[in-house]
Amino acid sequence: MEKKLTVLWTNADPNTAHHMVFMYAINSLKHEWWDKVTVVIWGSTAKVAAEDEGIRDKIKMAMHQGVHVSACKACADQFGVAQNLKDLGVEVMYWGKPLTELIQNREYMLTI
Repeated sequence: MEKKLTVLWTNADPNTAHHMVFMYAINSLKHEWWDKVTVVIWGSTAKVAAEDEGIRDKIKMAMHQGVHVSACKACADQFGVAQNLKDLGVEVMYWGKPLTELIQNREYMLTI
């Protein structure tokens, strides 16, 4: 059975992104702790992800390592950054229903 982890990133503090979200996501695949890791950009993290160059670099590093990075379209639209995230290579989609399904199916999720 494939070991999958979803990291729901809601804390817009750049230090949290650098030293927890992306450090763990990248190392999780690098060291084979998980088979698949998805980072979901949710809430005000959409603005940080689109505008902070250091965070943008971490997103690129994570995607290069194999981390799937996706953003909530409603959140990205509210902050006017959906296209910026798409240009970065981030998937932008509505996450309300998929998130609900993850929770209802008791799948592994880390919320930060």
